[in-house]
Amino acid sequence: MPPDSPRSDLLGLEPDLLQQELERFFAARGKPPFRARQVVRWIFEGDAQGVDDMTDLPLEERKALAAAYELREPEVDTVARSSDGTAKHLWRLHDGELVESVLIPAGDRLTLCISSQAGCAMGCTFCATGWGGFRRHLTAGEIVSQFRASRRWAAEEGYGPITNLVYMGMGEPLANREAVMSSLTILNQGYRFGARRITVSTVGVVPGIRELARRPEQFRLALSLHAPDEALRRELIPLEKRWPLPEVLDALREFDAAGGKRITFEYTMIDGVNDDPSLAPRLATMARDLRAFVNLIPFNPIPYRDWGASPPDRVAHFARVLEERGVDVAVREPRGRDIDAACGQLRAHALVQVEGRRGAPGTT
Repeated sequence: MPPDSPRSDLLGLEPDLLQQELERFFAARGKPPFRARQVVRWIFEGDAQGVDDMTDLPLEERKALAAAYELREPEVDTVARSSDGTAKHLWRLHDGELVESVLIPAGDRLTLCISSQAGCAMGCTFCATGWGGFRRHLTAGEIVSQFRASRRWAAEEGYGPITNLVYMGMGEPLANREAVMSSLTILNQGYRFGARRITVSTVGVVPGIRELARRPEQFRLALSLHAPDEALRRELIPLEKRWPLPEVLDALREFDAAGGKRITFEYTMIDGVNDDPSLAPRLATMARDLRAFVNLIPFNPIPYRDWGASPPDRVAHFARVLEERGVDVAVREPRGRDIDAACGQLRAHALVQVEGRRGAPGTT
């Protein structure tokens, strides 16, 4: 966890709590309630990067506010821009940790992929983030700050407004439930970002799926499935041992029954690992039962893992089987490979440079 701070981060407070806390703060200073409303507007509408930006507050009030609270945004460590327009930010947090976000333009859509942890503890064998190891959870404010900073950068660089938001960057969002759930509320209620345009990804953290199902907002959910077979999935995703696939599917049925909450299956296709043709009908049955959309994703290379993407004809076979059985499917176009845009890759390759000849983490 990050070091304790005597000052609360204004970006990490849910809108109602933010309003109430600021009203108490200004009331204690003998100031009227509209001062609190001014600060709230600066955060959610004015895009203030710091208390000093809140120029309609008297200087004395800005100084007092800055002494009591923080408005903490990440620093840009690296920006990489692909020939296809994909842009990846490596952000440096206040304690030096690095996290990634990615902007992906596609027609009139601009999708932002954000991180929820510095690193990841899930240990999925195909994932660059897991290879880099787990450092800590992000706070709600740190999650929200990626959205604010990315939105500002996109506007300055002519990308236009962010239309979709996915929690598919570094980390397992539902392993950091408190901060992620709070950040969802802040983005939806504070920044007015529609719930149906926000997707939370998980490898199958069942309590988190059930908590999302109970929320009234229609946030979307993506399951990192990667195998319709329990034994094979256990080899790819260690969490399968804790929450086996049948239990995950039960939680997804609860999510689906809540109504209007679309489910997507993410299926990374790895040559000779999970692309046997016999798996396609099983995947189709599983997806059809949950009315799930399926994304077939060509594998992205990661350090110290000698795997490759499934051949195009094998991917096409999977897509054809799914379509024939009435499942909506898309083959995800690889984006930003020239800038290591897949989650964790930029950080992983930075770690490779640090490791040098010492070998992968955890090896001797």
